[in-house]
Amino acid sequence: MKRSLIALALVAALPFAASAQDAARPNYNFVQGSYVSTNTDAGNADGWGLGGSVAVHPNVHLFADYSNQKIDHTSVDFDQWRAGVGYNRAIGASTDFVGNVAYEKFDAGAGIKVDGYSAEAGVRSVLAPKFEGYAMLGYEDGDNYDGDVYGRLGAQVKFNQNWGIGADVKVANGGDTQWTVGPRITW
Repeated sequence: MKRSLIALALVAALPFAASAQDAARPNYNFVQGSYVSTNTDAGNADGWGLGGSVAVHPNVHLFADYSNQKIDHTSVDFDQWRAGVGYNRAIGASTDFVGNVAYEKFDAGAGIKVDGYSAEAGVRSVLAPKFEGYAMLGYEDGDNYDGDVYGRLGAQVKFNQNWGIGADVKVANGGDTQWTVGPRITW
């Protein structure tokens, strides 16, 4: 009888053990709302954004981001879109190599539109039970602008298994920066 109860308890605990093990791996299923700010030599802008990612395979995820920002001291606003596919592969107990490619679009209205692409690679890691971070190096190019190298750093502080706050900063070769911060839901 005792053995049956121990076996039943172990079987009942298996889903929780799997969840604890998965918590040590980066999760590619999330949606995040954000405050977005861009700082350039030409001027500054801020607004809101929405982004997310969905794992379609253990090593492949799809992602998309949208933001709308208003340029300071003007009535001009612009939209930015980014959609792509990423590859992730475990390189440590809680660390993944990540490579992303994306289509990017910038639209400020009045015929000011830019299409382009980006490619980036780096690492993403669960650094503590409630903290995850990443570092990426990328290159972007488009039809109306010269290619540019950039770096991205990001982090997420987790309140529980599903909710947290995510932040990201992207610094381009010329010193232009764009950062986001906002609530994230993960499943």
